[in-house]
Amino acid sequence: LVQLRRDMRAGRPAAFTVDGPRGPARSVQPGAVWLASLTGNPILPFHIEAKRHWSARSWDRTQVPKPFSRVAVAIGRAIEVPADTDDDVLRTMRAEVEGSLNALAARTEAMLDGRT
Repeated sequence: LVQLRRDMRAGRPAAFTVDGPRGPARSVQPGAVWLASLTGNPILPFHIEAKRHWSARSWDRTQVPKPFSRVAVAIGRAIEVPADTDDDVLRTMRAEVEGSLNALAARTEAMLDGRT
């Protein structure tokens, strides 16, 4: 996160999974919110889902789309995190990011099922 902070302050974009290197899967860890607070960059939640995919036997069940599979992409609204936030605000913002990501996951699944 320290290197990402340097990169973002230098104007380089950054993207990473927010459930951390050890999980639990789909549970937003505080690092992304902390980083947004320090850099002033918003969090832009997004979710990508493939209709057909291989799943890794890892804790996060990483998915690799199969060739020619339909893929849905959903992008949420940018979430601004105030600078110099306390632990309560960080928890609230983390929950907001997690809620947004869960809604985007449901949206991509609906897109693939033809419900939207």
